[in-house]
Amino acid sequence: MKPRLFIAGHRGMVGSALLRHAIGLGEWDPLIADRSTLDLLDSTATLRFLETHRPEAVIIAAAKVGGIHANNSLPADFLYDNLLIASNLIHGSFQTGVKRLLFLGSSCIYPKFAPQPIREDSLLSGPLEPTNEAYALAKIAGLKLCAAYRRQHGCLFHSAMPTNLYGPGDNYHAEHSHVIPGMLRRFHEAKEQGLPEVAIWGTGTPRREFLHVEDLADACFHLLEMPEPPDWVNVGWGDDLSILELAELVAETVGFTGLITTDPSKPDGTPRKLLDTSLLKARGWQPRIRLADGLRGAYADFLSSLADKTLRT
Repeated sequence: MKPRLFIAGHRGMVGSALLRHAIGLGEWDPLIADRSTLDLLDSTATLRFLETHRPEAVIIAAAKVGGIHANNSLPADFLYDNLLIASNLIHGSFQTGVKRLLFLGSSCIYPKFAPQPIREDSLLSGPLEPTNEAYALAKIAGLKLCAAYRRQHGCLFHSAMPTNLYGPGDNYHAEHSHVIPGMLRRFHEAKEQGLPEVAIWGTGTPRREFLHVEDLADACFHLLEMPEPPDWVNVGWGDDLSILELAELVAETVGFTGLITTDPSKPDGTPRKLLDTSLLKARGWQPRIRLADGLRGAYADFLSSLADKTLRT
């Protein structure tokens, strides 16, 4: 019998990629539950679900997520909801004897001015980026909770910290989306409306690293195969580009030929955020989907979802 794997958050971009990967491997019996079936903010319901289904492994991909505007505008929501999701699933998994748990965090857990590229031991060495501090604090708490259960109880609970993600199934909300889906939508709409220019937030100078969600899924299952994984490990591409360079690449992908301008009145966020991925690469994993190729696939998914009215917003 195949081991049962509960993928929490399977409807999101990351969770759906994990589900596709699990099915493709054919080595797991995937267990899923949407919000109508399970409210992860409810500790009693979460524990009851885990008691009923008894998964052998859990991946926590469920989270309240968003871009700079959403994080900066809704800090209480981001902190409270993500703390509850992490604590309910981690403690519930311990109570029900889950053998393996992988918690997915974010590169925003690291200090705003951490030395680049950012190593895992940079955690808690300086202040966080204020615009997403609430989300980062919740993810730090989840990471530390996994490490604490592992240390105190011997549970094989560990974490992965991915860089900025993109790919099929992303959220294209006009205000709350992350940078790549936000740009894909804005440049597409500008092309369709024949607009002469598109203004991007900030100065365009911050540098960011991007990883395709299918690469992250591959990395997660690689980690699940390790007998002794690190308490937490970075997952990234290993290179970055400026936000303005990204905008130019997205515009080329979409076919927008107008002017790209910057809006310095809007926040830039962290100046640079590049992960040191040497620890995971030393354990035998490498990403494979280049940004230009991944963007073409993401835009094709956007167009397809737009056409059949399944676009996440």
